[in-house]
Amino acid sequence: MANPPKLPRIGPQQLRESRLLQGLDEAAIGRLAEELPLQAATVGEMVVTEGDLATDMFLVVNGELEVLASAGPDRDVRVALFGPGDWFGEMAILDIQPRSASVRAVAPSLLLRVSAADLRRLLHEHDIAQYTIVIMNVARELSRRLRVADGLIAQSSLAEDYVRRSQRPPR
Repeated sequence: MANPPKLPRIGPQQLRESRLLQGLDEAAIGRLAEELPLQAATVGEMVVTEGDLATDMFLVVNGELEVLASAGPDRDVRVALFGPGDWFGEMAILDIQPRSASVRAVAPSLLLRVSAADLRRLLHEHDIAQYTIVIMNVARELSRRLRVADGLIAQSSLAEDYVRRSQRPPR
């Protein structure tokens, strides 16, 4: 069996632009770049699968991935697209529940794998303020995503009302 390709090393400069790490000091970003494992994903590869136990989140170093949610038997719907600097799977850091969606690579991708234990070891144990910054950045992104979802639900409701009204016979 052939050895898997050796993954490149990444430096702090490749992580600095991610909103997940905005506000962290150089030492904290350096520890993350040095210590966290990288994972490559090939086109079509499922990185996480809906329903699986969530243990890690992923920061996209490069590439592109799509988030797929089940919309019934044998039907998935793309609900998001992620590129460099984005992250997914953050719920694994906050609670231990099954994955709420699947994520598949649509381009060759390089990901930084992060577990709750990694964040405790690399940030919390060194400087709780740095750990707090990451958790706040996760919370801000979850809030942003919830606002988008709320807007889509409201638009969907308006569309349903329109369809119902247009199907009524004229008076």
